Amino acid sequence: MARALLERDHELTELGAAARRALDGQGSVVLVTGEAGIGKSSVVEAVRSVLPAEGRLLVGYCDDLATPRVLGPLRDLIGKVGTSLTEALTSGDRAQVFEAFRAELDWPGHPTVLVVEDLHWADDATLDVLRFLVRRIAALPAVLVATYRDDEIGADHPVRGLLGVTGAPMRRLPLTRLSRGAVRSLVGDQDADRVFAITSGNPFFVTELLGAGDADKVPATVTEAVYARLRTLPPDCRDALTRLAVVPSTVERWLVEAIVPGGLDTLVPAEQRGMLTVTPARVGFRHELMRRAVEASLTASNRITANRAVLTALLERGGADLSRLVHHADEAGDADLIVRYAPAAAAEAAAAGSHREAVAHYRLVLQHRSAFAPAERAGLLEAYAEESYMLGMAEPAVTAQREAVALRRGLPDRAALGLALRRLSRLYWYWNDRPAAEATAVEAVDVLEGAGDDAALAFGLSNQSQLYALGGQNAAAVAVGERAIELARKQREPGILSHALNNVGFAVWDTDDVRGRKLLEESLAVAIAAGEADHACRAYANIGWYLIYNWQLDEASRLLDEGRAYAERTELIGFLTYLHITSAMPFLLRGEWDEAERHARWESGAPAMMRTPALVVLGLARIRRGLPGGEELIAEAWEIAQSIGEAQRIGPAGAAMAEAAWLRGDAAAAGRLLPVFRRARAAEGGHRLGAFAYWLHRLGADVPLAEPYAIQAHGDPREAADFWERAGCRYDQAVALSHSTDPDDLLTAVRLLDALGADPLARRVRSRLRQLGVARIPRGPQPGTRGNPAGLTGRQAEVLRLLAEGLSNPEIAARLVLSTRTVDAHVAAVFTKLAARTRREAVAKARELGLLSTG
Repeated sequence: MARALLERDHELTELGAAARRALDGQGSVVLVTGEAGIGKSSVVEAVRSVLPAEGRLLVGYCDDLATPRVLGPLRDLIGKVGTSLTEALTSGDRAQVFEAFRAELDWPGHPTVLVVEDLHWADDATLDVLRFLVRRIAALPAVLVATYRDDEIGADHPVRGLLGVTGAPMRRLPLTRLSRGAVRSLVGDQDADRVFAITSGNPFFVTELLGAGDADKVPATVTEAVYARLRTLPPDCRDALTRLAVVPSTVERWLVEAIVPGGLDTLVPAEQRGMLTVTPARVGFRHELMRRAVEASLTASNRITANRAVLTALLERGGADLSRLVHHADEAGDADLIVRYAPAAAAEAAAAGSHREAVAHYRLVLQHRSAFAPAERAGLLEAYAEESYMLGMAEPAVTAQREAVALRRGLPDRAALGLALRRLSRLYWYWNDRPAAEATAVEAVDVLEGAGDDAALAFGLSNQSQLYALGGQNAAAVAVGERAIELARKQREPGILSHALNNVGFAVWDTDDVRGRKLLEESLAVAIAAGEADHACRAYANIGWYLIYNWQLDEASRLLDEGRAYAERTELIGFLTYLHITSAMPFLLRGEWDEAERHARWESGAPAMMRTPALVVLGLARIRRGLPGGEELIAEAWEIAQSIGEAQRIGPAGAAMAEAAWLRGDAAAAGRLLPVFRRARAAEGGHRLGAFAYWLHRLGADVPLAEPYAIQAHGDPREAADFWERAGCRYDQAVALSHSTDPDDLLTAVRLLDALGADPLARRVRSRLRQLGVARIPRGPQPGTRGNPAGLTGRQAEVLRLLAEGLSNPEIAARLVLSTRTVDAHVAAVFTKLAARTRREAVAKARELGLLSTG
């Protein structure tokens, strides 16, 4: 709408510039954001006017369906893109879609502007494809333009995961409401103030109020404005609009002819009144708000009738999106069609990685579970449990899997029952119910022993071995796991073999046997060769953790970099999250706080067992620098670790709790922490509890210490410090030297701590030096940093000011003549020190602290 383009010259200039850069092979991402009715679609429509002559515009739409179409906005491009991409989108094969899309956009000399409208309604599979593209778009002659309502994107919205992964230049174009002057230019001086007061400058509201007629009789709400316009239409046209309004997208020309008596001719008055946009191929309401207003005017019976008409037309024509069929079947209350199509729609969504949509479809079809035979019903429940697990929804997953197991107990297929029990065992562990997980694992193996399916038995045994290994019961893990390995090899099941090798390798390495690493590396090689990406990523993670446990930090970082690249390439976002979190630990140990936090912030939305180590990293990075918020993060990690009950989580979280208590002088905390430490040590030994024991010792507890902690506490602090220096652990090196009574050692510790910004421990060491009578003690942090309420350095404060101006990281890098990676680290540090998760939140907190009051 031309009117809504008032005051949009800046945005169109930016989009045109991005398209011209794409002509030179410099791809980018542009985000057009704002509330409903602000004019996002109008800006997109105007993009054609600023495209280079060689360019093309591709537009796809996300719809407000109850369950979004799988790959919906991308499938809108069929017929406008090449054969390879058309075939890939039709098949829904993830890997094929990824590569075909990249190839489609790689058209040198012909920049493509790919627009995805209303990204806030996108399905998971679409977001996966866009994640793939944005990580590669910098090298493509393409611009991805995404429009979305930023007021509908919360911190946990899936779109957040997309916006944080691009390595390409990203430009945000937040659209603002029309000014009073712009409204005056539209309506004239007489009514401008009244219209502006009613609409607050929202372009859609302004247009609707004007379209309603006499300004003196303007309705008080936009809904009333739409109703007023409806009343001016002929009855047959008004009835046609109500039929179209139940379709949450533009309506294909053939569907209009099928559901609207008289077809397009009937709609002419609505088009003339500006309520519809009509093209040779499609008809759509000029704005989604208008469609919703018309739909809201329908009675329940009229809504059901309209949906049934759409559904009948879709079925008669054939080839409709399954999600679309299910949506209208649900709206029409047609249980038979839900039973018929929802399972296939759910399976399609799951195969494409649209886990939220799959869960919604399975949930819908399970409302009609009695229509299915027990075996089929059990399969649906298991699929629903699996998809819920993928989303981190532990309770629904466990509930559904329990019901599936109960059904399978009454069926003759023992292998299916055993595998269902195996899956339930894993879900119990995921739900932090280890006793139930162990009991169910035993039952699964008992059932599978007599089921006559050695591959299924191997998987049941491997699951049991995994639980033993996670619980530190290494001998049992090896004994059961080796049997699983033998069976998997005989059955030629590479996925199960990799899973079992991983468990045994994990357990063997835990006993300091070098064979463990070889087994884990074999697990990795088998998984990669077989294309078992999830098992490969698990091997990367476990090898990484054991390198970290052995303080081989550089090797761990190299391996984890490789693992993250593999997870990204195979689009395993869950494991990519875990590998980022694991990667945070070497950076923490090296005292590279900002980089550690950058990786640890992937914890947002992750399941509990992943979040615990991330929270430890985030908390320690704050308390060691004397920044606020660290204690709360560590306390949360400790609470989760206790619920999991495994030393691999209790050890780091307990160590962080004890260290935080020691830094604040709370010796009484030892009494609260000791019982948990002793239970974990009795159950699993002290292999993963070394740091926990050390910090309990610093609090005054009498606990056994392992090397190198025993050396620094009871032996030669310099020897321990040398160990930590060789490992690259500078903070631990300073901690070891803090045990010394030699002023030179303590002065070295102070210099290390000052370089790290570790003020709390540095103050303690300075106090020791004063007690020893040392006169010349180095000064602490510079006054500029101390005087900043958030502890920001001068450079960080400069970056913050540019964030407040709305600049992206690449733009900040260009302004300050820095690398983008360096700016990424500064932005991460600003987020950390302000305890913020988003740019908007960081700027808001900075304003509260008065950090942006000048300059």
